[in-house]
Amino acid sequence: MKKNIVILGTQWGDEGKGKIVDYLSRYSAYVVRYHGGHNAGHTLVVDQKKIVLHLIPSGLLHPDVIGIISNGVVISISELVKEIEMLKKNNFFIDKRLFISNSASLILPFHIALDLEREKKLGVNAIGTTGRGIGPAYEDKIARRSLRIGDLNNEKKLSIKLEKIVNYYNDQLVSIYKHKSFDYKVILKDLLESKNIINDMITDTNIMLYSAIKNKKTIIFEGAQGSLLDIDHGTYPYVTSSNSTIGGVITGTGVGPKSLDYILGVTKAYSTRVGNGPFPTELFNDIDNYLSKKGNEFGSTTGRKRRTGWLDGVALRYAVQLNSLSALCITKLDVLDNLKEIKVCIAYQNMNTLEIHTNTSFNNLENMKPVYEIYPGWMEKTSGITKIEDLPNAAQHYIKCIEKIAGIPVDIISTGPNRNDTILVRNIFL
Repeated sequence: MKKNIVILGTQWGDEGKGKIVDYLSRYSAYVVRYHGGHNAGHTLVVDQKKIVLHLIPSGLLHPDVIGIISNGVVISISELVKEIEMLKKNNFFIDKRLFISNSASLILPFHIALDLEREKKLGVNAIGTTGRGIGPAYEDKIARRSLRIGDLNNEKKLSIKLEKIVNYYNDQLVSIYKHKSFDYKVILKDLLESKNIINDMITDTNIMLYSAIKNKKTIIFEGAQGSLLDIDHGTYPYVTSSNSTIGGVITGTGVGPKSLDYILGVTKAYSTRVGNGPFPTELFNDIDNYLSKKGNEFGSTTGRKRRTGWLDGVALRYAVQLNSLSALCITKLDVLDNLKEIKVCIAYQNMNTLEIHTNTSFNNLENMKPVYEIYPGWMEKTSGITKIEDLPNAAQHYIKCIEKIAGIPVDIISTGPNRNDTILVRNIFL
C-alpha cells in the first residue's frame, strides 16, 4: 500500500499539478506544499467553480484533508491571508486544517521591490520572474538573514531583526535603484496584524509529518513550478529560486527519502513555458495560436501568455531520470482533439556538428534543433472521458508512444479542467 506520494512537474511548470493533487487528495489525510511561494498558481475547477491557489495546498478543497505549508516554502503572509479569505467567500472553510511551518521564511515588501527593480534594470536580458519577491527571499534564507514565521512569536526580537534587514535593503533600493525607502515600523505593524489571523496555524510541521508517517497516514506532497525550472538542474539562469525536483521534497519538509513511496510526474500532452529561456520545441504559427486558445494558456499567477510547443521527449526523459519517477500523469489531452497530426520531439540535432542527441545537458541548449516523430491526430472529442478504453484509438496510441519515449507507465490522464475529467489507468495507492 503506497502511503506517501509526491506530485511534481516534469516541464517548465503549469502542467496542471493542482488539479491532480485535488483529484487524488480525496484518498489522502495530508497534503504538503514543500517549496516555492505565491509565484505558483494552481487552478482548480470544483462544481463548475474556478478556484486559483498560490500558497494553500490544493487538497484542502476536500473537507477532511489537513494541509501543511512546510519549511521549504517562502511565504507572503498578506497573500496567504487573502487566499484564506477568498476560500471562505467560496464556502471552503480551512480553520483548524491548515498548518504552517515555524521555519518557513517570509517574503516582505522590500523583496518584491528589489525583484521588480532588478528585472527592470536587466531589460531585454530579464529572467522573466513573476515579480513576487521569491528570489530575494530565498537569497536571505541562504545568507542566513531571513525572517521566519516563528519570529512572529517574539515581537521585540522581530522588531530588532526587521529593522536591520530593512536598513540592508534600503541601502540597495535607494542608492542603486532610486527607489523610495521602507519604514520598518509600517511593515512590523502589518506583520503583527496578519499574525493574529494565522497564529493558531504556526507549528513545527516536521513533528506533524513524523507522526503522520508513524501512524501510516496517506500524505501527498505537492510541488510547484516544474523540473526544468529547478535552480540546480533546470535551464539556468532562466529558472526559479528553489528545488522543484525531488530533492526539494526532502529538504523542504524534513521527510527522509525512504518515506517516499511513489513519485508521479505531471506533463502536458504538449509543452508550455512562461518567461524567458530556451524552449527547443517552441511554436510560432497557427498551432501556437490554437494551443494558446484551446488550452487557455495564460499564467494563473501573472496572466502572461504562455509560450507553446510540441511535447519534448528529450526533456521528459531527463525529468524521469532526475526525479526517479514512478509513473506519469498526462494532462490536457483534450486540447489536441482538433489536430490532424501531432509531433513529439524524440531527439535534438546539434546544428554545428549535425550530431543527434537523445540525451543532453539542459545547461546548454544553444544550436540544438528538435527532431520530431509525427503521429496521427484523432479528430474526436476526448473531453470528459473517464475510461481509457473509451479514448479514440489514435489517442490511446499517442499515450503508448509517450510511455515508450519516457520509459515509464502513464497512470493518470486528464481530459478536462473539472475534478472528475480524469482517467485513473491504475490505482496508484495499491
